Amino acid sequence: MNQSLDDNKPLVLLTGATGYVGGRLLSKLRDRNDVRLRCLARRPENLANQIDETVEVVQADLLKPDTLPPALEGVQTAYYFVHSMGTDQDFEDLDRQAAENFVRAADEAGVERIVYLGGLGDGSEDLSKHLRSRQETGEILRQSQATVIEFRAGIVIGSGSLSFELVRALVERLPVMICPKWVQVKTQPIAVEDLLDYLEQALSVEVEDSTVFEIGGPDQCSYGEMMQEYARQRGLKRWMIPVPVLTPRLSSLWLGLITPVYARIGRKLVDSLKSETVVEDTTARDKFEIQPRGLSEAIARALVNEDRRFAETRWSDAMSAGGKLPSWGGQRFLSRVVDSREIVVEASPDSAMTPIRQIGGQRGWYYGNWLWGLRGFLDLLVGGVGVRRGRRDPEIPHVGDTVDFWRVEVYEPGQLLRLRAEMKVPGRAWLEFEVNAVERDDSEAPIRSSIRQTAMFDPIGLFGLCYWYSLYIVHQFVFAGMLRNIGKQAEQVERESQQPQKIST
Repeated sequence: MNQSLDDNKPLVLLTGATGYVGGRLLSKLRDRNDVRLRCLARRPENLANQIDETVEVVQADLLKPDTLPPALEGVQTAYYFVHSMGTDQDFEDLDRQAAENFVRAADEAGVERIVYLGGLGDGSEDLSKHLRSRQETGEILRQSQATVIEFRAGIVIGSGSLSFELVRALVERLPVMICPKWVQVKTQPIAVEDLLDYLEQALSVEVEDSTVFEIGGPDQCSYGEMMQEYARQRGLKRWMIPVPVLTPRLSSLWLGLITPVYARIGRKLVDSLKSETVVEDTTARDKFEIQPRGLSEAIARALVNEDRRFAETRWSDAMSAGGKLPSWGGQRFLSRVVDSREIVVEASPDSAMTPIRQIGGQRGWYYGNWLWGLRGFLDLLVGGVGVRRGRRDPEIPHVGDTVDFWRVEVYEPGQLLRLRAEMKVPGRAWLEFEVNAVERDDSEAPIRSSIRQTAMFDPIGLFGLCYWYSLYIVHQFVFAGMLRNIGKQAEQVERESQQPQKIST
């Protein structure tokens, strides 16, 4: 137990904190000063980057009942976000067993309220195994002595959510889509921010007994309409051809080929698309002070939030933590393709940053300047800005300045320079340089710094991906040569700074 926590505040338990919804709710609850927060996790180390000293983590497994009492001791409200859909085993049996174990432990601990997130569905026999299991879990939880608030939601729109990432993968990769009947089945998507608001307000909403709330945004739409809206906001033209065949089973196998990273869970998700998942009971609109966003705003928010997460990422942490990974053409991060490489130079961070802040314009790009010139000429031919703009200040970049066909997006003296591409490309592109001091073993060791160079590309559609990968060989030479020569120039700057200054008389 963390003795620094205020024992007078109600204790909230969060399960599933490493999942999509649970992880985002963790951030909201962590910032509240009126509750204490405890997380239940099978692997506490997976939460290390999401918690601080105010959050308690208890190791427990819902399939091992004897581990649960310490996690539930003293808990007033518990969030239940546990599903076994990703397992190769029978997830229905596992979900049932986990819920029953949790109810017994919660009753023994005297938990007053349980908040659960289930799935929309009319309860008919056609309901998929996935949705049927979600609703059965809610029924088991309602057998507890606690007051249970069950939210039933359909598709969650947010960067990183399974449904949104499936839509993204299909629209980005397929100019023409063969659409079976399930693509036209109606659903009622909800923005992840609105879902989190419902979950947070469930801490204090007044209810007389266990209640099921159906929640969703104001728009009822199909997966096909979601795809078209995503394509519109990304500036993509997509053709959707309806066909009367392709069952959810066949579609799920096809989905596994197009989006293999989501294949196992995606197949189970597609199997659940036979029934409409729309809000029929609007009680939640009256009970909660929330005005849900529409589909268009939800997708726009998802894209904006992704940009923020992308901008805040430090590649020196993200790339080095896992060691060198095999790749062809770069690593994937969200929808981006990333080519990131690093060298260590015998120079101070200021010296290492000097050639970086002087890049472009008359000084050039340190490798293959004729290739950069050719790229600029081709850009002019298609109506772009080319490299004729140069740069205003040859020494110091300022945010908003042009650097040939780039524009300065971020500049932190001695640390970071990020350029955003303004040439004609089928997507969005950035070039980033980050400098960090390297710790020395002793005071006699030479000053060293690391320089990380990262090229990032957000492709628009299949053509954007083809554009990036078609330049793979060129990138290998240009990016490697540019970083190598920047390193040499940084060491030269460092040597010149160590030479005695001549005094003129």
